Formats: sequence, C-alpha cells, structure tokens
Amino acid sequence: MNNLIMKDSEVDWIGAIPSAWDTYALHQLVGIVKNKNKDLNENNLLSLSYGKIKRKDINSPDGLLPASFDGYNIIEDGDIVLRLTDLQNDHTSLRVGLAKERGIITSAYVTIRPFDYELAGFIYYILHAFDLKKGFYGMGSGVRQGLNYGEIKSLKIVLPPKEEISPIVNYLDSKIDDIDQLMDETENNIEDYEKWKVSIVFDTISKGIQRDEFIQTNSEKYNRIPAGWDLLKFKYLLNIKSGDAIRSEDITEEGKCPVYGGGERIGYTERCNCTKGNILIGRVGARCGYTTILTKDSWASDNALIVESKINSQYLYYMLMAANLNTLNTSNAQPLITATKVKNCYVPYTSNTDEQKEIVSFLNEKCIAIDALIEEKQRLLSDLEKYKRSLVFESVTGKRKVV
Repeated sequence: MNNLIMKDSEVDWIGAIPSAWDTYALHQLVGIVKNKNKDLNENNLLSLSYGKIKRKDINSPDGLLPASFDGYNIIEDGDIVLRLTDLQNDHTSLRVGLAKERGIITSAYVTIRPFDYELAGFIYYILHAFDLKKGFYGMGSGVRQGLNYGEIKSLKIVLPPKEEISPIVNYLDSKIDDIDQLMDETENNIEDYEKWKVSIVFDTISKGIQRDEFIQTNSEKYNRIPAGWDLLKFKYLLNIKSGDAIRSEDITEEGKCPVYGGGERIGYTERCNCTKGNILIGRVGARCGYTTILTKDSWASDNALIVESKINSQYLYYMLMAANLNTLNTSNAQPLITATKVKNCYVPYTSNTDEQKEIVSFLNEKCIAIDALIEEKQRLLSDLEKYKRSLVFESVTGKRKVV
C-alpha cells in the first residue's frame, strides 16, 4: 500500500482507491460496437485467444466459408473485445482483449469502444483485472451462462486523474511484456523437457536397455526392435472404454476422488469410476493423447479413455506414452482419438516380465529426474502468473505506486 490517502471505492472487488480516483459505471465510458461487415468489405480476420487479439488467415478459417464473415463485427484499434459465452463450462480462458488494429471478429463476442481513445488501455487493464478475478462467472445466466452488453454495462470500474492514465498503462505494458517474455521462455523450457522425456521413453520402449541384437520390421515407426520382441496391437494388452460425463456442480475443490477431464485433474468428487493403476488417455481437445497413470481411485470424464492393463501397468503406461497417441487424431476440427484407434495401434513388446520390470525401473528413474525439472519450471510459471495478476490489480486500483 502506498502513502496516498485512500477511500472506499464502494466496489467489492476493487476495495480502497486513492482519494483522487473516481468510480464509474462502464456505460459512462464506453459504447457498444455493432458494425456489421458487408460484402467482405473488411477481410483482416481477428480472433481472441487467451486474452490476446491475433490475426488469423481468412483463407484457412477452420471450415468457415468466406460468406460467413459478412456477419462479423468490424472493430478498430482501441476497441475492447469480451468473450462472454460458455461461462459455465470454461473457467480457464481469459475473456478480455484489446484490439491494436482494424479488422473483423465474430459478433458472438461483445465489443465496446471507449468514448475517449486515451482511456482504452486503462479500461482494458481494469476489465482484465476483473476477468483475472473470475468476476464474469458470477454474472452469467441461462444454460450456457452467457452475458450480453446490457448485463455488464452497469459494471463499476475506477479511473485515476487523466494525467495518471498513460503512465500507468505504459508501466503495465512494459512490465507485462517482460513477464510474458520470461513466461514464454519458461514454457519453452517445459516443452523441451517434455520432448526429452518422450524421446527417452520412445528409445527405451522400442530398443530396450543395452540390447545388441535387433530384427527388422515392416513398421516405419519401429523399423528395428530387439531380437525376441514382437510388434503387437494394444488390444492384446489392455481393455479400454470411455469415461463418464459428470456435472460441473458435482465437481468440488476437495473430495474423495480426483476428477480428470482428459489428461489433467480438474477437481474432486465423491464417486469413482476408475481405480488406482488404471491409465487415462486424453480423448479430445488440447490434451488429446496425453497419458496419466492413476495413483488412487478417481473419476474420469467422457473427455478421457480409461485403460485397464492386462500386463505390468507401469510398463503399459510407458508403451502408451511412446506410441505418441495424439497422432491417431481422427478429426480435422477439434482433436479426437477413439478407443478403436488405440486398440489397433502397434507397439514393440517383450513378454519377458523381468525385462519389463528392468525397463520400468530405468524409466522411472529417468522420468522422475526430468519431472523434477519440469515441476521447478511450473512453479516459476505459477509464481510469474500470480505476480502478473497482482501487478495488474494493484496498478489499476491505485494500490501500487506507479505515478
């Protein structure tokens, strides 16, 4: 807290603000943008992705036809775009973006334009702070919990004296650029570690440990395997089925059984549909093909495939990881793999249980070491994200001395 005289903003999520700052309803500072694109007069296609407005290739529009863009909204530099749909199901996306150029964006999003262009950056940052606090999720209604402009126009925000606005925005732009660069580097480090881990697993699963004799196969992926090994389809080594749908209201922050929405834990529930030692495979979306071996009884959603091993479950887990299952994607839109595709996928296999145990022991040691490096980077990433959030919130509410 700085040494300025503070007052109550009378806005719960903002709290105290400097005495020279004022509180406004959003509609006092912005208007809604409804500028329908006609006859493709504008073809600079934009999208909102995790809080950033980016260009997209209009000639590769993920299945949309050019005529579809006639209904898009023409937006300008300084406009603020809010994605206020699907609030019930998606609690991770960032929903506010600032346009830096003229273009078109789907009219399913709400676009607002500050009456004073010089306020654009600050209004974006304070709405971004509200978004980071998940404020929009408490405002939704209906099956999809979507919002329209009429439902957010009375949202209370604060502004500093005009001479302080640009310095605060410039400060945040500079600081966040530095943080984002460091976060990008950290994410690249994590990706490199993950690739290293997969490479070690693939080499060990396909070539064994210190094997000298190999045989040729007809497989492009596994063209040489150790003598005495076979290429088998997974269907001989496992049973597989889809997970089960679960209602969002049945997912809690604490509970008896972890809930997996594919390859990652999304909460807890009181029921289980899979057991310790089962393997989960992400079936759809960004985690498609990602494998997890369960350390306790859990619930797998219908975004996951549940695998019951007929052999050493740790050995099967590494075999599935080596198979690079995301290459089995059967969809041109959202990534999707099926149980049938997994079952019919070939993999090198040794029936020697002692050799299986040796491979598992070797890979456990290697993967634990790499996972420790990944966790260290993930902690750094988490700390940077927390710092960025507090930096934005404190700066746009006057709790951090910037000017």
